[in-house]
Amino acid sequence: MSNAIKDFIGSLMLTELFKGLRLTGKYVFARKVTQYYPVEKTPASPRFRGLHALRRYPNGEERCIACKLCEAVCPALAISIESEVREDGTRRTTRYDIDLTKCIFCGFCEESCPVDSIVETHIHEYHGEKRGDLYFTKEMLLAVGDRYENEIAENRAQDARYR
Repeated sequence: MSNAIKDFIGSLMLTELFKGLRLTGKYVFARKVTQYYPVEKTPASPRFRGLHALRRYPNGEERCIACKLCEAVCPALAISIESEVREDGTRRTTRYDIDLTKCIFCGFCEESCPVDSIVETHIHEYHGEKRGDLYFTKEMLLAVGDRYENEIAENRAQDARYR
């Protein structure tokens, strides 16, 4: 019974309102920390998971061996892979698609890849105006990997001691 009386008196005296006003008053005169976003960017961890990319070997050949581990481990079922065997007996992908509207950016695909082919880059500034814009094909993923290979390799080197 005493809790009910305390709750009634507390609501009558507006204690929650005054607690909120006290917290607001505490920060109203504090120094403001403002980030002017397009000009100033906050530093990101080397482990940040952003836009996906497919990498190539230094000789220009794509790394993906079509083992389909990334497709199997993806909890959101965002990755679709088709493959075939080439003339030299190696297996490569003919289709590698990622639907970023489904992707939850968990990083499982990156962790499961035995040849370090699929990576999640530091890029977070991308958008799509319609659903199909966020459906990345093999060619688009390879283009992202080619464009940012130096930064990807640098971030992988920084993170290597933790893997």
